[in-house]
Amino acid sequence: MRKILVVDDDEHILQLVRLHLQSWHYEIICAASGTEALEKMTVDVDLAVVDVMMPKLNGLQLTEKLKADWGIPVLLLTAKGELEDKREGFLVGADDYVVKPFEPDELLFRIQAILRRYDKPTEGLIEVGDLKIDRRTLQIEKQNTKLLLPRKEFELLAILASRQQVFERAYLMEQVWGFDYENDDTLNTHIKRLREKLMRLESNVHIQTIRGVGYRLEVIE
Repeated sequence: MRKILVVDDDEHILQLVRLHLQSWHYEIICAASGTEALEKMTVDVDLAVVDVMMPKLNGLQLTEKLKADWGIPVLLLTAKGELEDKREGFLVGADDYVVKPFEPDELLFRIQAILRRYDKPTEGLIEVGDLKIDRRTLQIEKQNTKLLLPRKEFELLAILASRQQVFERAYLMEQVWGFDYENDDTLNTHIKRLREKLMRLESNVHIQTIRGVGYRLEVIE
């Protein structure tokens, strides 16, 4: 589950953002100040949503600290018409901004866009188990046997192979198909095809179903 740090001294905004993002299966860490945010910051936070106007350690100062020490993406919440906040935000490394008041879905879409930019599977060659996954050719290879995959199947496999973790169904669908998919059948079909091709190669790499959550790659020794 992707982890997002939300920082705002307005309790109403804090809870609004928390509830909306939790409905999309993000894990949310809330902080009411920049100082509290640094105390709660952990190495596995994927993104921070930061209000600019906060006392003591403001959002710009916090952004600079988060970028320098953790290198995570930051989305700023700015007041309407405060162009200077946006300029300074980008200067300290902010990745995007949303103007208050905002629609929760707009915040969600911008978060997903930022995570896509930061979360592209490794360029070039990915090696997992007895498989080599070549992003340049869209081929998978076991020893000297190569198999060319359709692009969507390849993207799905490359994401699963990029990290040893469980990937939620909603995350995989959003990463591979964006918001163009209509139902889960598309993902089910592509997983089935990938499993058949891995079996054809007699690979020790398998796609494991985590019931009610999603999928992960498993290497059978």
